[in-house]
Amino acid sequence: MNAPQRLTGQDLIRLKKYLADALLRALETEGIEASKRSAFIQQNIGKAFESTQLSLPEDLKKDIFRQVFNDLLGYGPIQPLLDDPDISEIMVNGPKRVFVEKKGQLVKSETAFDDDDHVLRIIDRIIMPLGRHVDFDSPTVDARLPDGSRVNAVVRPVAIDGPSITIRKFSKDKLGVEDLIKFGSVTAHMAEFLGACVKARFNIIISGGTGSGKTTLLNVVSGFIPEDERIITIEDAAELQLQQEHVMRMETKPANTEGLNAVTIRDLVRNSLRMRPDRIVVGEVRGGEALDMLQAMNTGHDGSLTTVHANNPRDAISRLETLVLMAGMDLPLKVVRQQISSAIDLIIQQTRLKDGKRKVTAITEVAGMEGDVVVLTDIFKFSQTGVTEDGKVLGELKPTGIRPIFTPRLETAGYKLGAEIFMTGKSQDPHSRR
Repeated sequence: MNAPQRLTGQDLIRLKKYLADALLRALETEGIEASKRSAFIQQNIGKAFESTQLSLPEDLKKDIFRQVFNDLLGYGPIQPLLDDPDISEIMVNGPKRVFVEKKGQLVKSETAFDDDDHVLRIIDRIIMPLGRHVDFDSPTVDARLPDGSRVNAVVRPVAIDGPSITIRKFSKDKLGVEDLIKFGSVTAHMAEFLGACVKARFNIIISGGTGSGKTTLLNVVSGFIPEDERIITIEDAAELQLQQEHVMRMETKPANTEGLNAVTIRDLVRNSLRMRPDRIVVGEVRGGEALDMLQAMNTGHDGSLTTVHANNPRDAISRLETLVLMAGMDLPLKVVRQQISSAIDLIIQQTRLKDGKRKVTAITEVAGMEGDVVVLTDIFKFSQTGVTEDGKVLGELKPTGIRPIFTPRLETAGYKLGAEIFMTGKSQDPHSRR
């Protein structure tokens, strides 16, 4: 028997490419249908390797076979990361720098691609089935994996250090409000309050930074919407997992290769008003659609929900002002603020803390206008008290002691909340102290 041969890194790259090319040719020549490709590759990869007349250690050979299999039928080196349920986000900053968010913490992975071309092949594998492309003239692309995970890819010349991939994994587990209480993201009293506000058809904005968990919270909060209502959801990339039966989902469409025929969030918000919605749920407002959303909220489409990028409730108001002005209407700032204050009832601030935990850090009432200023009143707030030696954030979620001005509207809708929900003092909920 031949002694195992030593191969350089470049030799291994060439070997994997040879095996992948040989198997691809065999798949095309024999016309193997998609459902049988996995079995075909497993049966024939050994034969393709034998044709090289190489002798390698068995563990190395198995590792090469696994990598080739993932390149052909999966997503290459990142396939194991996609399969890991503890990983929520994957960031490829070039072939040798792959980072993941695991249990809320950002860490560098040992995963690596062979070179820039290897990353580009995986990008093509992701986007080509969707009829999308990325190249020098169109160096960025958004896509979605079959499981719903959201993908963004950037290539040269925009990506200076090589092609980049960012994947926000789609959670297969549908979290409920009980899960958020268990995780310490909200208290039982906060959940009861939010449930009453949703059922009473209040217009709610979920505010938060990138990766703070806004979409997850929107999913949970939307779970309070009654089953007998027609819900229209509008998103850039479909991520929402609403539990109700009567849900009409819509997703934006990018422009074609000529830059035409795009369908935007704004187009879909306008169209949704002609679809007899009981509720409109927009995954995120980030442009002129904010004006259409506010006008819908102000003209009888109560109970709408959306998210916005902002670091606190006051910033959320400022962000909405900016987005409304992006609609191209020459509106005075005071008029914009009046639109916001009359349309929005509640802002829920979602935050990713420094220790990676995601938590609702404020539930704030939009209490009207005083002069030219939108008045905000915190009903619940997270107070940070310190940080442990191992970096864990300490603090408490508790009511501020202020009853919202809209309490009579809640009671008219049939939701009379007990005084204990708004009482200050020691935490009334065992999960609020973290």
